[in-house]
Amino acid sequence: MLETSPNPVIPASSAASPPPTRSPKNATGAIRTLGSNPATAPVMLHPGDAIPTARRVVYIILLGALTALGPFTIDLYLPAFPALEADFQTSAAAIQLTLTGTMVGFALGQLVVGPLSDKLGRRVPLLCVTALHVLASTAAAIAPSLELLSLARVFMGIGAAAGGVVAMAIVRDLFGGRRLVVMLSRLALVSGVAPVAAPLIGSGLLVVMPWRGIFVVLAAYGAVMLIASLFLVPETLPKARRADRGSATVWQRYRSVLSDRVFIGVLIIGGMTFSGLFSYLSSSSFLFQQTYGFDPQQYGMLFAVNSLGVVLGVQTASRLAARFGPQWVMAVSTAVLVVAGSAIVITDQLGLGLWGTVIPLFFFITACGFTFPCVQVLALDRHGRAAGTAASLIGAVNFGVAGFISPLAAWISGDTGITATTMASVMVGCAVIAVLSLWLVVRPRTVPQLSP
Repeated sequence: MLETSPNPVIPASSAASPPPTRSPKNATGAIRTLGSNPATAPVMLHPGDAIPTARRVVYIILLGALTALGPFTIDLYLPAFPALEADFQTSAAAIQLTLTGTMVGFALGQLVVGPLSDKLGRRVPLLCVTALHVLASTAAAIAPSLELLSLARVFMGIGAAAGGVVAMAIVRDLFGGRRLVVMLSRLALVSGVAPVAAPLIGSGLLVVMPWRGIFVVLAAYGAVMLIASLFLVPETLPKARRADRGSATVWQRYRSVLSDRVFIGVLIIGGMTFSGLFSYLSSSSFLFQQTYGFDPQQYGMLFAVNSLGVVLGVQTASRLAARFGPQWVMAVSTAVLVVAGSAIVITDQLGLGLWGTVIPLFFFITACGFTFPCVQVLALDRHGRAAGTAASLIGAVNFGVAGFISPLAAWISGDTGITATTMASVMVGCAVIAVLSLWLVVRPRTVPQLSP
């Protein structure tokens, strides 16, 4: 792929020069040949600027589906937690450990896939790891014991790791500046809505199939993504950039992004926001079905309503971030996380019941939707040459930290059962750390505005 100039060039008069040749077909359709005299042709700021709108829509749909594979792998079976608890005759904490194993596997997989995608290109790691997901999902569907199910879930997490990392890296390969904000907001919408919508779909599946059928569905989803990636996902990383001096090894790529103070700060913010969301996700099945008496369908409808908050947050954040800067959007959204989480604790202690929990919970999830795209933009806009590594660290920290934090609500509750207070206490703790990271590490006033 052709490296373009960082500044647009006004084309010179072409009266005496041959016209540019027609664009050759290539993987992205983004780069055109400039003819025998490149000085006569306009230079694109970013490769994706030349992609037709129709093809851009196809890429977003496909990359969005790949991004959703991870959250669906993690969350689709959440409504089945009580059924798993009864089937394997174990505790709620033991069932939550299968979720933790999946998220840890997802985090480790991203740490490997990200740097490999910067070294080998985007397609090869994506195809290999997605094939692993299909095999592991099949194993989970027939697992005879909780131990084997937990092992299969770890490999399912590893297998789902490539989709989100490669999708973000491809977007960063093609776009930059404010258009990067818009494109990443589309992926952030998927990654934000999918964890909330997946339990709704899972509860619907439980109406027509046992819990093992959910893993058959995930195996089929992975197989479709594998085939689609084989034929439709382009290679967007040029061979020249795979051997950039100073970033040829995994360690050098990690060092290049981890030496950036702003990147570290947004990494913490993203991890804490995601952990707060997953504290709710991992606790909600027990809280709403056992404490508030929801059936799986009512539980799924709760997630459907909350998903509207994520959509509202992500789509609004993309516009505000392009205008005011993502760091200032996060200044508001992280504060709302603290206020909304604290409100859940207060209303539960006052005995206000279900509505006292679900109303501030909606605002908490909406604030998560505002935060996610801003984290991705600030992290990737600064590290275009190591986009895969940067994306892998975002995903690994998000899911790895959340995997360890999300069972805390059950641990704090002990034998008394999960309550809104124990769930929200973990959410508030995560939100406070996010606020501190924004103002003490990122320091919004020091972050420059996005390029056009």
